[in-house]
Amino acid sequence: KVGDEKVQGLYVAKLVRSFCRSSCDSEDEDIFEHIASILVNISKVEAGRRILMEPKRGLLKQIIGQFDSTNQLRKKGVAGTIRNCCFEADTQIQNLLSIAEYLWPALLLPVAGKKIYSEEDRSKMPPELANALSHEREAVDDSEIRERALEAIYMIVMQDDGRKAFWSVNGPRILQVGYEDEEDLKVMGAYELIGSLLVGKGEIEQDQEQGEDKPQ
Repeated sequence: KVGDEKVQGLYVAKLVRSFCRSSCDSEDEDIFEHIASILVNISKVEAGRRILMEPKRGLLKQIIGQFDSTNQLRKKGVAGTIRNCCFEADTQIQNLLSIAEYLWPALLLPVAGKKIYSEEDRSKMPPELANALSHEREAVDDSEIRERALEAIYMIVMQDDGRKAFWSVNGPRILQVGYEDEEDLKVMGAYELIGSLLVGKGEIEQDQEQGEDKPQ
């Protein structure tokens, strides 16, 4: 469907609208779950990412809303779509951060582990993260979802503004706690890649050694 961008946009918007409809009355059948895989494919090409990330359309924000679904195919599709869109972080970081209150929970909660976070840790987080991390949670068992989330975070924190935003939600602490629970070697490697990037920027030791809050 590459060609007239208006037609493309309408096609993608229609798909997203269908995907975001409630699955249907019967819990046994989710007639729109397959769209998750189509959205991942759309987000693999630059033209598709551009449509999904256009602020006026608000499509990525709608897609992220489906991450709360209990349907694993939907969850995996959302994680893959976000991750692919983050390949545009170098030029689209402000568009990504404009939906931060939806984006950070979708990326950080799957990799936050199962522990209840301390009041001190939660006091440095926005409500959408602090509330979710104030009680025990079911782990996200699918290692591919955790890996996609970490890959997306990595691409965001490569950008200066993305890194500032990550610190402002206490992201490094969340990854530190999540890493302690992680057993999958590939996923551990994705955590370590982000840690190396933060250390390389000289930020993580300063925060841990001095216990200082980063500038917001």
